[in-house]
Amino acid sequence: MRIITGMAKGMVLVAPRGADVRPTSDRVREAIFSSFGERVVNADVLDLYAGTGALGLEAASRGARSVVFIEKARPSLAAIEKNLANFAKNRGVACAFAVVRGDVLRELSRLDRQFSLIFADPPYAINPVPVLREVYDRQVLAPGGVLVLETSKRAVLAAGWPGELEREAVYGETRVCHFRAARVGD
Repeated sequence: MRIITGMAKGMVLVAPRGADVRPTSDRVREAIFSSFGERVVNADVLDLYAGTGALGLEAASRGARSVVFIEKARPSLAAIEKNLANFAKNRGVACAFAVVRGDVLRELSRLDRQFSLIFADPPYAINPVPVLREVYDRQVLAPGGVLVLETSKRAVLAAGWPGELEREAVYGETRVCHFRAARVGD
């Protein structure tokens, strides 16, 4: 697994071993990011259930201003730290990083800022609806921002996001949904 493009293109990402981690494949990451274009540049990014940090690091490589990773599993946190250390060696990448260890729902309740781009890639066994509701209810997603949810293609998302489902695609066993936050005045 590597960073696909941007300032850190080709950087190899470390992933913990075991069935508990399901890193976003290069193919799915490429599909997600190709839909954004320049939207990633200067974005404030939140990477929920960060795993290896691949989504947040890809955003940083493409010009994001800041990335906050939230993860609770120790092996994943160690992988994120290693990936951040390797990422720091790429000159020309100016991005502020923060790693938060903890439960995603609890940490969402503690956030006091908004993000223009949020990635949520919970384990397939976790119902993603409470995370969608928490992000929406707490207004963590900035007006006009996008939340990208990666889940099992079998997941039922009815009433999970009160806003607009902008885009949906299935890649093998993975469903990727782009949810848009309402713009100011909508």
